[in-house]
Amino acid sequence: MTKEPLLRFTLADVEVVEKTRKYQGFFALDQYKFRHKRYAGDYSPVITREVFERGDAVALLPYDAKTDSVVLIEQFRPGALRSNTGPWQLELIAGMFCDNEAPLDVAIREAKEEANLDILPEKVTKVMDYLSSSGGMSECIHLYCACVDSENVAGVYGLETEGEDILVHVIARKDAEKLLAEGKIPNAATIIALQWLALNLDKLNESWK
Repeated sequence: MTKEPLLRFTLADVEVVEKTRKYQGFFALDQYKFRHKRYAGDYSPVITREVFERGDAVALLPYDAKTDSVVLIEQFRPGALRSNTGPWQLELIAGMFCDNEAPLDVAIREAKEEANLDILPEKVTKVMDYLSSSGGMSECIHLYCACVDSENVAGVYGLETEGEDILVHVIARKDAEKLLAEGKIPNAATIIALQWLALNLDKLNESWK
């Protein structure tokens, strides 16, 4: 018996009828009119949806294997103003792409800008790429973990031109996992990275020897 593929359709099974930019500010909003193939074999009627276009981003979890600690940053996030945890969030080092930048280059640049960390490319491990919220946003996050020495890591950093005010924390990995379990880290990239680290710790340490 022929086994059906887990994902039945591809991009070729979608017809974009029209795409219109409805808003352009710091971020953008595009309206799509499309139809797509359905599991019954026919095509859907034309559907209209808005998609938040904020561009792709890179997020980095610095990990100190010697002290079993992670470096997290704290900063204000307007998207969390109505959350129970408040707008100051513990999260990964992260940033958007500049022109012609590769994801690893963004990770290294942002580590310096946000935490004064000098990251060696050979000490960076790719975790995964994932879509933040594909029901209505196009953003893809390129997630990395980097081996660092956190001994003298501290301070407040960020670019004045971008309105950044970033406080750097060095936290024992077990304490970070406790914060996660207590619901005190609601940021998706940070949750994914810390859980990935817990699952891959031995393999990661071996690869960095």
